[in-house]
Amino acid sequence: MKNKLIASSSPHIRSKDTTTTVMRDVLIALAPAALAGIYFFGFGAVKIYLLSIASAVITEYIIQKFILKTSVTIGDLSAVVTAVLLSMTLPVTAPWWIPVIGAAFAIGIVKQAFGGIGSNFMNPALAARAFMVASWPVIMTGSWVTPGVDAVSTATPLGLIKESGGFGALSEAGVNFTDLLIGNVAGCLGETSALLLILGGLYLLWKKVISWRIPVAYIGTVAVLYLVTGAAMSEILVQLAAGGLMLGAFFMATDYVSSPVTPKGRLIFGIGCGVLTFVIRKFGGYPEGVLYSILLMNVVSPLIDRYTTPKVFGEVKKA
Repeated sequence: MKNKLIASSSPHIRSKDTTTTVMRDVLIALAPAALAGIYFFGFGAVKIYLLSIASAVITEYIIQKFILKTSVTIGDLSAVVTAVLLSMTLPVTAPWWIPVIGAAFAIGIVKQAFGGIGSNFMNPALAARAFMVASWPVIMTGSWVTPGVDAVSTATPLGLIKESGGFGALSEAGVNFTDLLIGNVAGCLGETSALLLILGGLYLLWKKVISWRIPVAYIGTVAVLYLVTGAAMSEILVQLAAGGLMLGAFFMATDYVSSPVTPKGRLIFGIGCGVLTFVIRKFGGYPEGVLYSILLMNVVSPLIDRYTTPKVFGEVKKA
């Protein structure tokens, strides 16, 4: 009997999951959409992925080994996940130094400068993209091409809608809903195929890597807001399938570190992302709103956690 009584500090319930297994599952979930980007945009996409991964891993190694003089954690795959997510937000026409600088900024400034994994208050990949959009706006937002070997310059589906003020521009440009689902449209490397991103998100839900609350609240809020403002069902489906909504909802807004930990807080976070995305897309100057929506909600995430943390059993309100 005495051998069964073990006194130890919390946590008393342990999981077999580690940072490496979680990151590996995220990479598996991202793989279909990433491969689709390579299929549609060719060798230029491979170059961006490889440069971004190399830059992220080398930056993390140098900072941990020679500057911070701490244990090197590049083996946990978190830097690789950040690099892949960043690459998926870049156009295939980006010059080689864009993924190199972007990945170095994500790891060096957004992640390691704030204490490394678990301490960054923003999603590193999104923060790096915001930095690059502010620094090189023409490269980041004005150099889209059509998929295929005979690529020509064009606008993204959301850009066409914003510029023309209506959904008719899509049909005039030869873009249909099937193209949006599979990713055969102009856009970032990894956010064009809504169908494969949804499959990746379902894989993460099945593996219990992410909770359903943020993606459902996020996507549902965008859909409901377009519905109440009089949009047709076909227009709502286009808004959900186009741009970075699926990538953001399943893979970026669900970041463990920069999103709330409480169930109610995750719902509030998802709804907030949805409202901001709708407002920016509908009334803002940018055709896309996912980037800034998630970053803004990252900032208020600690506040959401503070007011949604369940009361401890037996706790009484202070007088």
